[in-house]
This record gives sequence, structure tokens and C-alpha cells, in this order.
Amino acid sequence: MNTEVLYQTRLRRYLTALRNEQPDCIPIRPFVAEFVARHAGFTCQQVVHDYRLAFEATLRCARDFDWDAVVPNMVYVWTGLTQAAGLRYYGIPGIGMPPNVGFNYIEPPEDQAFMRADEYDALIADPTGFLYDVWLPRVSTEIVRPGQPATRRSHLALVKSAMAMMEYFTAFGPQCARLRQECGTVSAIAGIFKAPLDILADKLRGYVGLVMDLHQQPRQVLRACEALMPHLTHVGLTTADPARQVPIGFWMHRGCVPFISPQHFASHYWPTLRPCIEEFWRHGHQTLFYAEGKWDHHLDDFATLPERSIVFHVDQGDLWLAHRKLHAKFALSGGVPNVLLSYGTPEELEDLLRKIFAEVARDGGYILDAGAIMQDDTNPENLKFLTRFAREHGVYSGRSHSEAALSEPPRRPCDGADPSGLRGLQGHSVVGPAPGTCLSWEVKRAELPELSGDLELLERVWKQVDAHGYTYIWQLLLSF
Repeated sequence: MNTEVLYQTRLRRYLTALRNEQPDCIPIRPFVAEFVARHAGFTCQQVVHDYRLAFEATLRCARDFDWDAVVPNMVYVWTGLTQAAGLRYYGIPGIGMPPNVGFNYIEPPEDQAFMRADEYDALIADPTGFLYDVWLPRVSTEIVRPGQPATRRSHLALVKSAMAMMEYFTAFGPQCARLRQECGTVSAIAGIFKAPLDILADKLRGYVGLVMDLHQQPRQVLRACEALMPHLTHVGLTTADPARQVPIGFWMHRGCVPFISPQHFASHYWPTLRPCIEEFWRHGHQTLFYAEGKWDHHLDDFATLPERSIVFHVDQGDLWLAHRKLHAKFALSGGVPNVLLSYGTPEELEDLLRKIFAEVARDGGYILDAGAIMQDDTNPENLKFLTRFAREHGVYSGRSHSEAALSEPPRRPCDGADPSGLRGLQGHSVVGPAPGTCLSWEVKRAELPELSGDLELLERVWKQVDAHGYTYIWQLLLSF
């Protein structure tokens, strides 16, 4: 089978499962990160510091394993970029830590949080401005704060990191094309999203600071989440799959019990998350709920979302509970414990897979994957066994794809859905510059000499270029 036919077969299989239907066999979509380095003979330092090597390692895995879909680079944080920006919150292999240890996120002490407890009003008034004026100088060793003397290193850090981001993101298109053309492998997700409360905990107040704020100034936390909603949604929509086939990646961190209480989930996390997910669905995009940790307590809330609008990924939660509560409406993925793939026996793995295939995956709508992103401790022999067992025993009787059928374009997960009744972010007010904007055209126009000629052209080009500045700071916040 040539790679394009193989690609179309895998794409149809994957999309069929994503829309919670039964394909020819269970799709295999492993989120492999540092594992690809181990398989390709690279160190963690090599793949995290040189994204080209990470790309090559992913391609080698895709060629060597019979997988349907992968992420083009699951070692997503390119430390060349983070070093250019001088970001303080990363432990980088080979810089103060061993070269064959995965990169780490370093949360600052509570009294050195990147946003202070009394700065909510500034964030709410202009989230983009706050990120540039307050957050960026604090997270960077190079970039100076407004009002301080400008330095060459500060200018260089902005230029180098912005150029690096453009280079890196531009490289993903050819990488996805190579996965398709050379390996027949589907790119598993597109776009990035995080919940407003998770952003506050991850990158602004820190976990301890946020929990204190939820008790001491809950109204300010809610207002901040509401101010972040349109911007985080904008990033998700502008980075999503234009073909509306594969889902937006939503990385779920600290919004679950026991990190926050059920009351704070109900009052802060869910009310500022659900409208964003509905907005994605209004635009025809599924969201992959990559539920890191345990989210069992919140499955009933997720079940209220529109049918097929999400795919729910199980990490440490109960896969069978998710099957009972969610699988009638949504596809599921994951649920194979990483510790089993790393240290278990093939017999233990076979017992679990037989149970998953017979119960959770019985009628379709299930995508095989580990619970969490696979690092370099994953046992290659166990991953080979998982792949081989799925191909032999994960086949649905009476299901096949002929080459004639492959000539038809695969349906999108959102096809047939009617999102017209969803409110999403309609009517949600935006304070400060609109999403996609740093310095509005109205402000800039007032500073210019008299304009003439094609005024629409002047405005359009200004907005296009200004949006690059917006993309830089919000991607730095979400992706790096």
C-alpha cells in the first residue's frame, strides 16, 4: 500500500473514532515525547534543544511503528526559543541538569510569583498589555521592565525569540507533510488551548497563590478568568485545523479536585471553560480534553457539553467510569497506565488491553494511547507489544476500507452537528484591546499624518502585522 492510501486509511479510521463511531479497527495514537529520542538514539538534550532532531525522531518512530496518528513534535517546548527569550521557569537538559533528563517546569516561590496578589485589576483591564509590561519582564532574565533603561540584550531577546518562534511554527507545516508523504501518518491534533483558571495557576499566580486568592479575593479571580476567556479562545481558533478534522489540544492541569474544591470548580473553573469549548464547537472544532491527573469528580459536568464536541482522554482517572458517564456522547482515548508500559509485563498489558477492547472499545469511539505523555522510561518492547496486539485483536468484525471508499473525503467530526443554539462567547464583553490586537488601528491612526489613497489597505496591513505581536506574547504564555 502506498503512503497516500495508507494515510487516507488511517485518517478515516482516526476521524471515525473521533466522532464516536466504529472504524475498521481501533486507532493507535500514542503521544510519544522523549520516547522518540530513545528510539532514534538521541539524548533528551538533543531533541529538546534542536527541534529538527525532534522532528526526525518523530518521523523515525512513525516509520518504524504501525501507528495511525502522532503529534508532529510532542517534545513541544523548544529550548532554543526559551533560551532566546531568557525564560526563568525551565530546567533545561545540559544546563544545570543532566543531558538525558527531560526538561522541567520550575514554579517560582510564592513570594516571587510572576503576578502579584494586588495586580488583578491591571490584568483584567488589558490582559495583553499586562503580559508585555509586567509578566514578560518578570519571567525573562533579559527583557527589562517599562521605565527602566533600554539595553541591547533586551532588544536582542525580543528579536531573537520572536524570529525563533516564527521559524519554529513555520517548520510544522513541512513536518506534517513529511509525516503524511513519507510515513502515511496523521497529525493527531492542531491548535492549543488552556483553561483560564489553569493559566492563572500555571503561569501567573502559581498554584499556592491562586488557591489563596480563591479564598481571599474570589471575585477578582473570576473577573480575571472572564477577561482571559476571549483571548485564550482566540488562540485556540486561530491555531486550529482549518479543515476541522483533528481536535484542538486542551491541556488540563490544576482545575480538578483535589487541586481546587468542587465549589471552586463550579464557581470559577467550569463557568469560564464551558463557553470557550462551546465557541470552538460553534466554529466546527472538536476539543481534545487531555485530562492530566484525575478528573472523575467532574465527568457529569463534561457530559452536559454538546454531543461529539469533545474527545475525553483518561490519564489517572477511571476509564470505565468515563465509559459509563461520557461514552454515549463522546469518544474516549488513553487509559493505559504509563507505569504499566514502563515496568509491566506483556502478560499484564495483554490482560488490560483485552478488557479495554471488550468493554470500552467494543462499539467504537475509542483511541488507544497511554494515560500520559510517554517519556524515555517507556519500555520499547511493551510499546511494540501494544501496537501488535491492537492490530491483531482490535479489529471490528465486518469493517473494512476499500480503495474505492478511500476516494471519498473523510467526514469531519463536526459534520451533521447543529451548533446554532450554542451561546459560546456571544455577548461576552471584552475589556481593553480586542483579541488579536496589541495597538489598535484607531490609536495608531490618530498618531499618523493625514491619510489618503486606499485607507482600507492601510488598516488591513496594520492589523495583520500588529497581530504578530499578539501571537508572540500569547503563544509564549500558552506554549512555552
